Amino acid sequence: MGVAEERIERLEELARAAAAAGEDDRARYYVRLARRVAERNRLSLPRTFRRFTCDACDAYLRPGTNARVRLQNGHVVITCECGHQARYPYD
Repeated sequence: MGVAEERIERLEELARAAAAAGEDDRARYYVRLARRVAERNRLSLPRTFRRFTCDACDAYLRPGTNARVRLQNGHVVITCECGHQARYPYD
């Protein structure tokens, strides 16, 4: 695992902890930083990180707190507070 991958993993942990503590702005900062690190190093973000972040506002999503999760016709629909929806298939 490279330095960039380790940093992305650590930033995910920090974002999760900040969101749990109610520090949404700090969690947003960590998400943006992790995306920038991945972009500069041509890495893809881990699946768990992609699924729990909003593409529109960079919020770290916590179901029941700032995100709504619904099942709809073979898809998981996650709606952020900002109104952005992400759809993921499931089987």
